[in-house]
Amino acid sequence: ERRDQRRHPIYEKPQLLATRPNEVWSWDITKLISVEKWTYYHLYVILDIFSRYVVAWMVAYRETAALAEKLLSAAIKNQNVAPGQLHIHADRGTSMTSKAVAQLFADLGVDKSHSRPHVSDDNPFSESQFKTLKYHPSFPDKFGSLKDALACCRRFFNWYNNEHRHSGIAYCTPVDVHRGTAGRVIEVRQRTLDDAFNAHPERFR
Repeated sequence: ERRDQRRHPIYEKPQLLATRPNEVWSWDITKLISVEKWTYYHLYVILDIFSRYVVAWMVAYRETAALAEKLLSAAIKNQNVAPGQLHIHADRGTSMTSKAVAQLFADLGVDKSHSRPHVSDDNPFSESQFKTLKYHPSFPDKFGSLKDALACCRRFFNWYNNEHRHSGIAYCTPVDVHRGTAGRVIEVRQRTLDDAFNAHPERFR
């Protein structure tokens, strides 16, 4: 075969590493099933991978780049992110790779990366968070309306950020890690264990 052959680029697996809050975010969109046939609501979630804190979320009737751009812009503003500070990772959905979102990142000085094509495990933080959502006892099989979906997500994300003891962050809550108070929480926890051991050492044998 002497004709030129199209060569696909070699995609490297993205390396997501954060050492502090608001350094690397992961975002994705999942579908919430409605009781109406062939109808879905779309849940947008932006997650800080260092603290596992959900910095922003939204439920909408549609998945569009304009809605994604609006949510991302508001999250960056609310978290006081400076130009050059943040990297945002996503898969290769149409909203994630849209020109509107890419231009927003360029304007705000945000770096971006995407999962490799046809690879399902390059956005593990968002996928894990969606799994926690959909396996939570309060999560229904179907939603009667957008209002019901909003109410359910509002309760879930309040619990997830403020009460959920996450195994990936030493069983602290995301809000403690995001606000820098996790160290004090761990100290109090260790002190409580030490006091319990000193008082009743036989229970730890």
